Amino acid sequence: MADERVKALQVRRTSRLSGFYRQTPERRRARLVEARWVTPDEVDALAGLAGFDEACADAMVENVIGLHGLPLGLALNFLVDGVERLVPMAVEEPSIIAAASLAARLCAEGGGFTVVTDPPITTAQVQLLDVRSVADARATLLSMAPVLLAEVDALIPAMRARGGGARELEVRVLDATTLVVHLHVDTRDAMGANCVNSVAEGMASRLAELTGARAGLKILTNLADRRTVRVSARVPVAALVTENFQDGVAVRDGILEAQHFAELDPYRAVTHNKGVMNGVDAVLVACGNDWRAVEAGAHAWAARSGVYRPLTAWRVGGDGALEGELWMPLATSTAGGAARTHPGVQRALKLARVSGALDLAALAGAAGLATNLSALRALSTEGIQRGHMALHARRVAAEAGASGDLIEIVAERLSRERVYRPERAREILAAEVAQLRGGCP
Repeated sequence: MADERVKALQVRRTSRLSGFYRQTPERRRARLVEARWVTPDEVDALAGLAGFDEACADAMVENVIGLHGLPLGLALNFLVDGVERLVPMAVEEPSIIAAASLAARLCAEGGGFTVVTDPPITTAQVQLLDVRSVADARATLLSMAPVLLAEVDALIPAMRARGGGARELEVRVLDATTLVVHLHVDTRDAMGANCVNSVAEGMASRLAELTGARAGLKILTNLADRRTVRVSARVPVAALVTENFQDGVAVRDGILEAQHFAELDPYRAVTHNKGVMNGVDAVLVACGNDWRAVEAGAHAWAARSGVYRPLTAWRVGGDGALEGELWMPLATSTAGGAARTHPGVQRALKLARVSGALDLAALAGAAGLATNLSALRALSTEGIQRGHMALHARRVAAEAGASGDLIEIVAERLSRERVYRPERAREILAAEVAQLRGGCP
């Protein structure tokens, strides 16, 4: 028994699970056990909504009438800060998980993803109206900042006990009679909306009294510019070579041209950034986070210069390699909300080995840079539709009634013929079934 434990410890846990996409969901789950990503006791829960029922749903949102599911998949090949990771993604669109896995493998050739995260600061806003002198009011608030921050801490003793708390007071002048006070709070592993909303409401009358103003709105901002993530990666030119594109330098330069297009044109930049959010959102949905807040903050951040720009930057490194960086606000949570109530979210966080909110932000950011790279690579080579339609063919095959190995057989024929009509899929399926039966109907 001791020898078996030693042998198990010697098995290297890897995110490179060769041929994973070709296997059945059942076999994929078995491989996760073999690779020690999950235990045999845990794997069965991945097969469905185990533990998530109408009672659980009814406690989460209002007017519940049933449950609605999304596919939960795993992006592979991720090496983040030197650690092999599996990345859970909940998404309905074909090709996103495959794209993330492919790009992660390319980035792994250059050492993987390197991530730097800001402290988990969430910001409360208090609007002050009818201010008699914005200059005097601002000076008063800034002079009393230490006192006011101590009052904020008194409102959130539980957050203080977890190591969080008030960090800074900022005052911004909006017009001749309007100020907004930002109360920056470290919310640890929480996204912090409820915490800072309570802070805003609890401090509003105090701030209004000190400035002789009238308190207006009291709520957090989802432009989490104190809570950004920077993800960088390097892809050697040799890794960009494909069967149909043997010149890695040409592929690299095509990606750089696509990047430049996004820098010049907001219409292209929006689609460029959608490619980033394909990865980020899928991770956040799988892990029960507020992807809508992150989306809003990301697009505001992209337009902070006054012109909407790409969230990523790709360039040539000193040795000719392709180098990229994603920089964006990314407020995440592993405490409270769905992480506390939704068993599927809990399983996704555990499978991804997420250690806390900043680690989740790092993983989501890496996924975002990966899906962006994959999209730019496809656009600058064979076009975006080739890979997308190959995966779409599998869905058409399944809709036509194919199952098991027949899905791949029918999908391959559809892709080869470049015909994706359901009626054609049914014809191919009928022919394959007849052949398996020895020509008998």
